Formats: sequence, C-alpha cells, structure tokens
Amino acid sequence: MGELEVLDETRLAEELQKLPDWRHRLGGLVTVYKLPSAAGALAFIAAVGDVAEELVHHPDLDWRYRRVYVRFSTHDAGGAVTEKDVEAAHRVSLHAAALDAVPEPERYPDSVSP
Repeated sequence: MGELEVLDETRLAEELQKLPDWRHRLGGLVTVYKLPSAAGALAFIAAVGDVAEELVHHPDLDWRYRRVYVRFSTHDAGGAVTEKDVEAAHRVSLHAAALDAVPEPERYPDSVSP
C-alpha cells in the first residue's frame, strides 16, 4: 500500500463511493457520528484512538456530547488524502457501526477552528 501516495480526484471519488459516511472537505476525509449517549461517544473516541495507534495515523477529533467530529488527512503528504486516510476511515466506520453510531457527515463545519 503506497501510504503516502496522494489520491487524485478520480481515485478519491472511487474511494468515497465505498465510504458513504465520509466526505472530502477541507483537504481531508471528514465525518460526524452521533452516538446513543455521551458514554457511547467516549467509547467511540477510544475505538478511534485504537485505530490511530494501529495505523500510526492520528485524526483531528472534536467531541460534542453525543457527536464526534473526525477528520483524517496525511500531514506528511502536505495535508492531502492518501491510502492511509482511506484505510483509517474504513476502520473507523466499522467501529461506528458496531456502536450504533448514526453518520451525519453533512454536519461537518466548513472551516476548522485552530
């Protein structure tokens, strides 16, 4: 897997077809998951942490009660989307489904707070 290979627009569109919970925005793969409870959100954050450690690829996270905002991009590739981001998004989606999370990618904001 060419982990630092930046995905071109065609390849990115193909991968997004396989990632219905995710969108390409702000130079990365973004989504929002709504969990059944705040405790569920914390369990999800822990699962995202496990994925991040397994792949040595850490997302930007924002926790708001039952919602968790997630953004993956590859800093070593200039903040672009790579295979590493796609793999991480797939794994996170599996954990989200297992925790009964509802995807709400349209809720991801149009700008990132510093």
